[in-house]
Amino acid sequence: MSRTAAPLTTEAIAALPKVVLHDHLDGGLRPSTILELAGQAGHELPAHDPQSLGDWFVESASSGSLERYLETFAHTVAVMQTADNLRRVARESVVDLAADGVVYAEQRYAPEQHQAGGLALQDVVDAVQQGLEEGVAEASAAGHHIRVGQLITAMRHADRSQEIAHLALENRDRGVIGFDIAGAEAGFPPSRHKRAFRTLRQESFPVTVHAGEAAGVESIAEALHIGGALRIGHGVRLVEDLTFGEPTPQDPGGLEHVRLGRVAHWVRDQQVPLELCPSSNVQTGAAVSVAEHPITMLAQLGFAVTVNTDNRLMSGTSMTQEMSRLVTEAGWGLAELRDATLTAAWNGFIHHDERQDLVEDVIIPGFTESANGRHRA
Repeated sequence: MSRTAAPLTTEAIAALPKVVLHDHLDGGLRPSTILELAGQAGHELPAHDPQSLGDWFVESASSGSLERYLETFAHTVAVMQTADNLRRVARESVVDLAADGVVYAEQRYAPEQHQAGGLALQDVVDAVQQGLEEGVAEASAAGHHIRVGQLITAMRHADRSQEIAHLALENRDRGVIGFDIAGAEAGFPPSRHKRAFRTLRQESFPVTVHAGEAAGVESIAEALHIGGALRIGHGVRLVEDLTFGEPTPQDPGGLEHVRLGRVAHWVRDQQVPLELCPSSNVQTGAAVSVAEHPITMLAQLGFAVTVNTDNRLMSGTSMTQEMSRLVTEAGWGLAELRDATLTAAWNGFIHHDERQDLVEDVIIPGFTESANGRHRA
């Protein structure tokens, strides 16, 4: 990890341009919004003021189990069953991300989970897109410029992935930029959805897949070779395909003589981006702590790592907080934050020329300004 003249402050990190590739729309609601919408819908909540409700989500999601973590979504999804509510949630999500310095975001969600109120799948996509566009406009009016795309997700335990894949393709020129499968990972491998993945590959449509969080290396292999994933959602358990050398005083992690298995070699050789989410990975038991999170070691070994929030509500987090924790707990410096941000920017599901503009016009100038400012200090 890099060592600089002065530690990065939270204020300095907050000012950096950020890219988030892995952020769930139904995991980023404001507690105050949930309270208001739940009251209108008659949905009972476990707490009745914003602070207590926000605390409940974080505490409930910190069980060490992905399955229990996912149970908290019953309350957010319950208030996202009308077009108006979906539009509001999407708008507020963009405004909150932009205020945190995020300049490019991909918002993922599963349209099939928002039909209890009678909405058609296309109605759901349209409402979310309208909300995202309203959020971009509101953020711009406040002086924050952000670009946001939809990632359409199919639930991996269900059997609607082919239908959802077609939904994504039908909206590829109307705000939808990628496809994902999500939900309980163990027992529901990517191979259950190979028909949908084949359809998407034939249409040259980008795919990312949740893998290597609750399930191991075999999940990552299926995501890559059956799902055709261009990125891996989480992928933290890729470390199970690494064999480390004997630690020494000069090499306490045993990284100098690490041996990579075939999947790990493929991921590094092809520079497949890992959408790592430090706080969330600790909550679900995929990592012991942020200090010991594999993201740092994987970056040192040359893997393409990115930093993400996953679910801002359930983790009580933001991109600024995720970056700050890596700085204070894992020894990251400006160089590591810049590298992860550039990796994310170059691997967003927008066209190459658009990524190039994002990198050259926004990311590099933002980090250069920060470096120069800190140097002058």
